[in-house]
Amino acid sequence: MQLDDLYRQVIMDHYQHPRNQGSIEGDALSVDLRNPSCGDEITLQLLVNAQGVVEDVRFRGSGCSISMASASMMTEAVKGMPVDKALELSKEFRAMMRGVPPEEVDMGELEALSGVSKFPARIKCATLAWQALEKAVRSEDEAE
Repeated sequence: MQLDDLYRQVIMDHYQHPRNQGSIEGDALSVDLRNPSCGDEITLQLLVNAQGVVEDVRFRGSGCSISMASASMMTEAVKGMPVDKALELSKEFRAMMRGVPPEEVDMGELEALSGVSKFPARIKCATLAWQALEKAVRSEDEAE
């Protein structure tokens, strides 16, 4: 099996069986974003504990396979991670979407989305959930 085929399988698995889909009950940060160019939508909820660790993260949304798979993969990657590390991972992911190889960060399954960088129109699809993560963290910082 070629690497591209494996990557496609990982993306389709996350699209067809999304992880961390749903809502967080109670006091969670919530961000709604929409990609106007294609109609992808996401609501991301983030629960950060007093130590600054992403305790839980959930999403609801609709969109293409790239957008929904990226949201599923992102939630798995950042759950249990300190917020500063999650933002660092987001920065590396966005760089990967511009074709820049990750620096000293294990991207894990997220690397399956690296091929999206060859399709500029799809980059916004892949980064929508990450933009929501960054916006949620910024809104928490502003509230403090």
